[in-house]
Amino acid sequence: MEEMKGKYLNPKADLTFKKIFGEHEDLVMSLLNALLPLDEGKQIEHVEYLTAEMVPDNPGKKNSIVDVRCKETGGRHFIVEMQMNWNNEFQQRVILNSAKAVVKQLGTSEDYSLLQPVYALNLINDVGFDAGPDEFYHDYAIVNVAHSDRIIEGLRFVFVELPKFKPQNIAEKKMMVLWLRFLTEIDRDTEVVPTELLENPDTSKALKILEKSAYNEKELYAYEYYWDAVNNERGAIRHGFKQGMAQGMAQGMEEGKKLGMAQGMAQGMEEGKKLGMAQGMAQGVEQNKRENAQRMKADGLPAELIAKYTGLSIEDVKSL
Repeated sequence: MEEMKGKYLNPKADLTFKKIFGEHEDLVMSLLNALLPLDEGKQIEHVEYLTAEMVPDNPGKKNSIVDVRCKETGGRHFIVEMQMNWNNEFQQRVILNSAKAVVKQLGTSEDYSLLQPVYALNLINDVGFDAGPDEFYHDYAIVNVAHSDRIIEGLRFVFVELPKFKPQNIAEKKMMVLWLRFLTEIDRDTEVVPTELLENPDTSKALKILEKSAYNEKELYAYEYYWDAVNNERGAIRHGFKQGMAQGMAQGMEEGKKLGMAQGMAQGMEEGKKLGMAQGMAQGVEQNKRENAQRMKADGLPAELIAKYTGLSIEDVKSL
């Protein structure tokens, strides 16, 4: 578990992230204005929170829970997610939750013209895109393939890879830099806070919320449990990768022997590695999710919280 030595908690944890951006409208509005690609003159001036649980219209479909969900008064909708470990399921979940946010805007027989755009801001404490080492900001819209300047409004996806962030690359966007520095530089070991973060009213307020002394014993326990689950998941991913490599090598060797040719052996090993790595990683991650969920359930954590921490559906958690 993460040892809490300093004055502050880590803002990227589920508990702290939601306290800062899920309970303070001014702070989530500041974050969205700083990080979203909003046109000039279309900054967000007021938001109201919506329920974070995305319940489907069809009872047979799975529920999901997002970190923060809000909307402008009578306007655009926003989803904010903090993801610690990258996986392909996360990207699919972002698309699904954004689509749900569109669908849930309309009641029976309401006109489609009432639909408002949905923006999904996804902060990732991992590297998930095959882009350059300095390319940390990824903005996706629905565009015309032949004319990328022609955009269909309605869905916008922004992914920010926090490990790639370097302040000097975006010096012209002060508030973006401050929020990203807050998310990347403040953690359990922080003793001296950068002056720029203390002087800005938004990040200064967020720092006060992060002070360890503001949390009770139950909250601190949940905070520690969160980091334990994150570290276990990372361990499972690494273990699955190694296991998949070994399985893939063996499988590839076997395929190569059957072909009886050096070229065939190399091809078989390569295909086997790909297959084995994918299978091993998937098995390791899934097994780790269920083990973490069982431990949390035994400790009395609610199913909704377990689902958020592990990535399992609420239905799967309840069935354990």
